[in-house]
Parts: sequence; C-alpha cells; structure tokens
Amino acid sequence: MTQAAEAAGLAIRNVTSDDEASVRELVTAAFPSDMEARLVHTLRHCGALVLEQVAVDAGGRIVGHIAYSRVTPAAIGPGQGMQVVCLAPVSVWPDLQKTGIGSALIKASLESLKDLGEDLVLVLGPPSYYPRFGFDPVLAREVQGPYAGDAFMALALTEAGSRDLPIEVAFATPFEEFE
Repeated sequence: MTQAAEAAGLAIRNVTSDDEASVRELVTAAFPSDMEARLVHTLRHCGALVLEQVAVDAGGRIVGHIAYSRVTPAAIGPGQGMQVVCLAPVSVWPDLQKTGIGSALIKASLESLKDLGEDLVLVLGPPSYYPRFGFDPVLAREVQGPYAGDAFMALALTEAGSRDLPIEVAFATPFEEFE
C-alpha cells in the first residue's frame, strides 16, 4: 500500500467477482453517463483488463476504482514487444472526489503495473491532472493510435517504455465506442 493510501485510511486491493455490482454502481455515479461503466464491464468480460483495483475505506465500502486494459503494439518495430496498457477509467464517488482517493489509486496501481512488468501506460484525460503522476503529452506524441492532443498522455514505467518508440498501437475493441 502506498503512503497516500495509508494517509487516506484506504486499503487498495484487486477487484474480486463479488465487487462487480458495487464497481458498476460507483463508475456509473462518477460519470455523466453509463458509458464508462459499460466499458469496464465489457473490458472485464472480454479479458482485456490487465489490472483492476478498488480503494476500500475503513468501513469496508468501495470508494474508488481503477482499471487498465491491454493496448497492442500494431506494427513491427522496436516497440512490438512492449507491454502497453491504458488507464481508463479512474472513478471515485462524487461526494468523495478531490479527497485523494483517485491519487492514491493511481499511485498504488502504477506500482502494481511495474511489478507486473508493464512498460508504458497511456491515458486520455485532463492535462491539468495526470502530469502530477508523470504522464506526459510529449511522450504520447510518439504513440500513434486513435487519440492525440494534449489530453493524450503517456508514462514510461521501464527504459523500454521510452526507448522503443515511436510505436503504433491498437486499443481494446470496446474503446471504439469512444473514438
């Protein structure tokens, strides 16, 4: 567990099958539509999720959720052997947003991804938020795929994650709903 999680009084753990209904309710509440909840459900059931974790408060309530899905290097080149994932989404109950839960989830899950041997993490999100975790829109310009611009950011977790670029990638099929 990270210092941020401990400071917030949270336990961060992998999702279990018993968490599915609670996670769906949380993700649906955290966004203006149910698109993200449908995305998580579809990614989970098509086998595309690499890591899915929840933040649980001292009372045992799931208060945050994060998911990472496999992104496939699409072209032959130095990056073809890289392990690439996409962070999407990170969710916190609306009344608990801006309390550090999302940050704790991101920090803990990035450590877990390092332990899993992932090389590169991609995210599409607010440019004012993700750089604090090391995500960089300049690095993401070396990644060709369906997303671009300053909201598309990348974070190298290994030397290969920055060395073996540029790379072309394909996101898991459920992301086509967002393109």
